[in-house]
Amino acid sequence: MYEIKCTTCQSRLKSIFSDQNPSIVDELERIKICQHYKKGEIIFQEGSYPRGLFCIYTGKIKVVQKGVDGREQILHLINAGDVMAHRAIFANDTFSCSAIAMEDTQICFIPRKPFYELAEKNAKLALKFAHLLADELKEAETKVTHTAMRSVKSRIAEALIILKDNYGLESDEQTLSITIKREELANLAGTTRETATRFLYEFQRSGFIEIKEKKIKIINLKELSILALEE
Repeated sequence: MYEIKCTTCQSRLKSIFSDQNPSIVDELERIKICQHYKKGEIIFQEGSYPRGLFCIYTGKIKVVQKGVDGREQILHLINAGDVMAHRAIFANDTFSCSAIAMEDTQICFIPRKPFYELAEKNAKLALKFAHLLADELKEAETKVTHTAMRSVKSRIAEALIILKDNYGLESDEQTLSITIKREELANLAGTTRETATRFLYEFQRSGFIEIKEKKIKIINLKELSILALEE
């Protein structure tokens, strides 16, 4: 067990709770529970009921959904400062997806009842969650359109850009800071593992990226970004 102080938490300052008044922060401190998940561990399961809100302190998480063919589709990539389970809580619904730790992850868990009471008492906080839900809906609609209209090659390039934007780069300012499996990259782009692998090596031959063991280095971000925008 470890303890995180909301008043000094840098991840909170990047989160939806960033500009709340001290009384709200004190309430979060009182009701939260610190949790640790190992790489590959399921945080919540599709079809289950939410027990509360998850606030990410450190780590990387993929939010996935099973398709009719049984193949996993990555819907979102979650990072420090993000929250999870808010949609299911406010909709009084089950989870439509599952969350899995991509590396060892630390989370602050806020039980459902006190979180709901906190949102009911604080109009500013409730409005921020409304804006977050609207942004997520817009993102989902855009992703559906892009998947239908774009080539697989473009979607693979876009997936690499998404990984860079979400998780950043290592100290060399080129290597993705996340180690991602080929199957996970394929799931993010909505294709097969074999196709994703083929395009990765094509990108390497073109000088856009460099693959070294399990790491991917972006050599030519400009050209990769142009490719990601092509249909």
